[in-house]
Amino acid sequence: MPKSKRARLIHTSVVQKKPSKQKSASLYAAVQLAADTYQHIFVFAVDNMRNTYLKDVRQHFATDGRLFFGKTKVMAKALGATVESEHAPGLAGLAGWLAGSVGLLCTDRGAGEVLEFFEGYCEVDFARAGGRATRGFVVPAGTVFSRGGEVAVEDDVALPHSLEVTVRKWGMPTRLEKGKVVLGEEYVVAEEGQELSSQQTALLKLFGVAMAEFKVQILAYWSASTQEVVEVGKEATAEVMKEG
Repeated sequence: MPKSKRARLIHTSVVQKKPSKQKSASLYAAVQLAADTYQHIFVFAVDNMRNTYLKDVRQHFATDGRLFFGKTKVMAKALGATVESEHAPGLAGLAGWLAGSVGLLCTDRGAGEVLEFFEGYCEVDFARAGGRATRGFVVPAGTVFSRGGEVAVEDDVALPHSLEVTVRKWGMPTRLEKGKVVLGEEYVVAEEGQELSSQQTALLKLFGVAMAEFKVQILAYWSASTQEVVEVGKEATAEVMKEG
């Protein structure tokens, strides 16, 4: 019997993907090429990782730099973890920083300029479950407004009655009165320092309360001119920024 020529369903598990070994090899080669090309290599850590904002940072340095946020073991191996294996003199000093949620920024811009940029760079976003509340947030008793008391009543609008079931599902003891969502008493959505649940983050987002700050912290950097690694702390950051 001849084989059917009808369109067949192909499962994604069957679709060929780039092998992980090939990805690692590409990352390894790209890091070494960047080390040969740029004057400085910075190791950075990220608070409240968001791909959108990391993409913005990548774009900011696109004209004279390269940013890597991949497997730390591969990046460390590319730079060299020992004096014998380091790709360039002094690079082994960065190996100890390449652990956890960190990346590499290779650029020709001066250390002072890079540190100053990240010192002032911060993007605020909605918190995710597992994060910690940076402040308390309480919804007042009475009619529930769309900003949950964050702005004056005259500048706000009542929460749509269609959302009453939703906020009640997320833990708020609300009820409907004459088509309005009402709270019998104030409701504490979050307390400062508290680890947030998925229900709490959903409520915070609904009321437009952003508590997550995307920030990039420079941990250390290597310079081709000195062939040395500089550890970056608050005092060191201020000093390098002065030098420019």
